[in-house]
Amino acid sequence: MKMHIFPTFISLNSKTMETKRELTEKILKITILIQEKYPELSKYLSEVQETLPALEHPEVEAEDLAKYYQTLDEMLRDYLLEHPEL
Repeated sequence: MKMHIFPTFISLNSKTMETKRELTEKILKITILIQEKYPELSKYLSEVQETLPALEHPEVEAEDLAKYYQTLDEMLRDYLLEHPEL
């Protein structure tokens, strides 16, 4: 039986917005999961990174990280829905 690990969804409007460190850890975990178990999605990781602030404004806020994580999570969920045999 294959078990899929779905990271916890982050509410962007929550008063208990996760810290940058917590979000960075979640981003790292889902990125490693994608690279190890679904390497065919790795090619999209650089495209998804474009959702982060540009070099002209290098400060990354918790909301930016939450949106980035949400994008990664949605990409993985969509992929698994389209490929139920995995």
